[in-house]
Amino acid sequence: MANNKKARHDYFIEETYEAGMVLTGTEIKSMRMGKLNLKDSYAKIENGEVIIHNMHISPYEQGNIYNVDPTRPRKLLLNKREIRKLLGYTAQEGLTLIPTKVYLNLRGLAKMELAVAKGKKLYDKRDDMAKKDANRRMEQQLKQR
Repeated sequence: MANNKKARHDYFIEETYEAGMVLTGTEIKSMRMGKLNLKDSYAKIENGEVIIHNMHISPYEQGNIYNVDPTRPRKLLLNKREIRKLLGYTAQEGLTLIPTKVYLNLRGLAKMELAVAKGKKLYDKRDDMAKKDANRRMEQQLKQR
């Protein structure tokens, strides 16, 4: 339903987890229509719970009074063991939790792929762009032959 393309550009992805989300009915309907944005969202661990902040889900048009704030903090559902592991990761210097993907599983439940990530420096981003450019040129040369 949504991918955070900027996440792979701005961060090194160390590890990923699948988490469920606590949503209202109008939010899930809006998500099924593809009206969500993960661009500036991040996750924090507060009181033993993982909370996602700044994830924007547009209000559902037919939702009237049942619509909620589009950028409200939403709870993510993970095992206690996974939460403790994530807490250990985020205690380390430079590691953060970012969402990379939101999708529906086979049973129709909304799931989020949460990644433990480390921020890239500018020179790391340049290296990645140079590698992609070199691969693209090689592919073009192979196609021409």
